[in-house]
Amino acid sequence: MPQRKIIHIDMDAFYASVEQRDNPAYRGKPIAVGHSGPRGVVATASYEARPYGVHSALSSAQARRLCPQLIFVEPRHEVYKAVSMQIRQIFADYTDLIEPLSLDEAFLDVSHERSATLVAREIKRRILAETQLTASAGVSVNKMLAKIASDYRKPNGLFTIAPAQIEAFVASLPVERFFGIGEVTAQKMHALGILTGADLRQWDRASLMRQFGKAGGLYYGYARGIDDREVVPNRIRKSISAETTFVEDTDDRSRLATDLAEVCDEVWSRLQRHRFQGKTVVLKLKFDNFKQITRSKTLPKPVDSLSTLYRVAQELLTACDFGGRKIRLIGAGVGNSLEADCDGLQLRLPFDDLI
Repeated sequence: MPQRKIIHIDMDAFYASVEQRDNPAYRGKPIAVGHSGPRGVVATASYEARPYGVHSALSSAQARRLCPQLIFVEPRHEVYKAVSMQIRQIFADYTDLIEPLSLDEAFLDVSHERSATLVAREIKRRILAETQLTASAGVSVNKMLAKIASDYRKPNGLFTIAPAQIEAFVASLPVERFFGIGEVTAQKMHALGILTGADLRQWDRASLMRQFGKAGGLYYGYARGIDDREVVPNRIRKSISAETTFVEDTDDRSRLATDLAEVCDEVWSRLQRHRFQGKTVVLKLKFDNFKQITRSKTLPKPVDSLSTLYRVAQELLTACDFGGRKIRLIGAGVGNSLEADCDGLQLRLPFDDLI
């Protein structure tokens, strides 16, 4: 089988860079895209804000404490979507195998090209010329390595991990840099004496799976630079969801029911817009200690009306024991799509990737 050539393109501080491009007053200054209210969250921070410790998912209040001169900019999602589509048109000039991960990043399979690095350099040049934005690119033989490489020399970076370099590169890599290994898993690995790819490679597959479940099998491959996942250009939509964060935490069930109705109304609107049919209703609650739970109910047929969606979501809410905690966020969604069922896909409801 011919060796794959995979590029991962990741736009640099995408939302913030668009805002700085469109408003000269923001250029060279620390800005954060997001809501500045007491319950707001930073979506993206400019590179000028990052030395202060401001980053995505940070609360707006904490961001302002870290950087008092921080400028908050309300997000303009329609603008970001338009720029994202412009960038994807550039990708399409080089390959049909494009797998978007979000508005600002995507995998490209360019195995048909003689040099993936030259293609990545050309794509970066065109993005800058046509959008006045910079992108970082990673190039390697699989998705895992390409994604790591794109982050290696940010911003405006280009890094290639050639086949002959893979073993040494992976061996020296801290485990937290591996795709899919978050803070909690990294801490567990550190406790087991696994600090680098070289340490991870000392473990056999069975031992890793005993410690980390199914993910252990992936980690076994990652330690050897192996990732067999293909670039999938047309991913099936598996769920649709919406959520809202309260200005003040609450345990008032009548208030929660009212807000749940508004969330369900938004979900129903999205279901109709995307012509999505699903049989499983999911409720999400995030408590004041940031612990979150989901509850779900699968119906014998797809959700066929807003009233059905709200009735089932409300039943799930009524059955929830708050354990004396207040609620910070409430969300609802519909999954278990008919299309996904036909392809044997597993339900996953990504509330953080709202449509």
